[in-house]
Amino acid sequence: MVFIDDILIYSKDEKEHEEHLRIVLTRLREHKLYAKFSKCAFWLKKVGFLGHILSKKGVAVDPSKVECVLNWKQPKTVTEIWSFLVLAGYYRRFIKDFSKTAKPMTSLTKKNARYSWSQNYEEAFQSLKKSLTTAPVLAQLDVMKPFDVHCDASGNGLGCFLMQEGRVVTYASHQLRKHEANYPTHDLELATVIHALKIWKHYLLGNTCNLYTDHKSLKYIFTQPELNMRQRRWLELIKDYDLEIHHHPGKANVVADALSRRAHCNVLEVRPTARVICWEMDQIEMPTEQLAKLYNLIIEPTIKGQIITAQKQDKGMALFVRKRACFTLDDQGVLWFKNQLVVPKDMELRKKILDEAHTSMFTMHPGSNKMYQDLKEKFWWTRMKREIAKYASECDVCQRVKADHLKPAGMLQPLALPAWKWEDIHMDFIVGLPCTQKGYDSIWVIIDRFTKSAHFIPVKNRYNVLNYAEIYISRIVSLHGVPITITSDRGSLLVSCFWEKLQTALGTTSIDSSAYHPQTSSQVERVNQILEAC
Repeated sequence: MVFIDDILIYSKDEKEHEEHLRIVLTRLREHKLYAKFSKCAFWLKKVGFLGHILSKKGVAVDPSKVECVLNWKQPKTVTEIWSFLVLAGYYRRFIKDFSKTAKPMTSLTKKNARYSWSQNYEEAFQSLKKSLTTAPVLAQLDVMKPFDVHCDASGNGLGCFLMQEGRVVTYASHQLRKHEANYPTHDLELATVIHALKIWKHYLLGNTCNLYTDHKSLKYIFTQPELNMRQRRWLELIKDYDLEIHHHPGKANVVADALSRRAHCNVLEVRPTARVICWEMDQIEMPTEQLAKLYNLIIEPTIKGQIITAQKQDKGMALFVRKRACFTLDDQGVLWFKNQLVVPKDMELRKKILDEAHTSMFTMHPGSNKMYQDLKEKFWWTRMKREIAKYASECDVCQRVKADHLKPAGMLQPLALPAWKWEDIHMDFIVGLPCTQKGYDSIWVIIDRFTKSAHFIPVKNRYNVLNYAEIYISRIVSLHGVPITITSDRGSLLVSCFWEKLQTALGTTSIDSSAYHPQTSSQVERVNQILEAC
């Protein structure tokens, strides 16, 4: 176990300990790291580490550290109260009902609370000091052995404790939040289970676990035919664990029952670290083929490592540093955009990042905005937001499961079928054409919806509405009569006041298409497409 510049080597027996010592010292020599001999201690049966005493009996409070708490004088300000609670809270996992005992003092730290030290606060202050002197010895956990989790819920909070081979490893509890206070009993008991699984995830995930609760119906949570959305979400989390639920009557579940009925104090908490010892691969006796597979499992690169490797293979990465000052190279030659790691143009690698941010068990298929906000804190690449939006929109699970929050489309409103030729017409303009010898640079396209016949009238872009009105009368009305309807887009000419009054005087109804919806005038748009291709 390494904490900053301290190394703690622990073993089951002397032979194993000697082996571990040789491994660690060899590693230090290989990497030219030095330890001062006068500060080293070997073959200890008991050692102080981070304010705790570690021995074969378990984990206990370091008396020399507790003495600082015992000598603490009566707090005079809110800041001093917080300082004491934080210091005493460092050992809260050893103290039963720590939050309940500290509650009077924590009430003084609330906003707008008046400081008035009374007998009630003094008793809480002295009780915390006394609890530290009688703190029990907690068991050292073994990740190779099964765990027992005891849970209970009440109207005051959630309580649980972790055990192994009949000894308590740690206690935990938390006060009910506003929304949790409205949970029915079944959901409240299930919330306690979820709370325990989350805070002890690093112990329980991948290990066998027996969960004891006084709520008998939780035993059948996996077989219940109807569950609400909250229960379904929690059930998906529970399925990640090797968990077996047992009914434990409330009278027998005294500790968890008491923990759930105390208040919560938000102070520091220390959790034990699982024992992980790195053995040398050379000492493992197994066939060469299996040993090679094991090596591959150990050295498999992380996503960050894959990005760094891909950067070195992408020659275009150097261009970013030359073009923009916000791109920098660190000491290892890794390219960063401010505090974000630059991802090269490797579509397979980018897809792996997007898969991790969208489909893993910890993300639960977020939307594109949530994905972008999460990923931009760590990664950067060009057109990142667009690729994330495209990825999220193409997710099959999201399309099938997520509810559509958009306003539903209305009924289709097709144009009425024309009864006779040139009663219903479409008109549109093709502009921006090369100027002819006579100065024409646009084409006015007018098409009959019934016969599909069309007029292509050359016009000039500088024409005003009077010129167009004269052309309309002489080229359309004089040949085909006055139409009943004219369908067009929202061009400035066709929505002008003069043009509308002219059509009203002739008895023609103007139909304007919706903005950015050219399908309304699809016939004239299709003719324009053919004409522009010529």
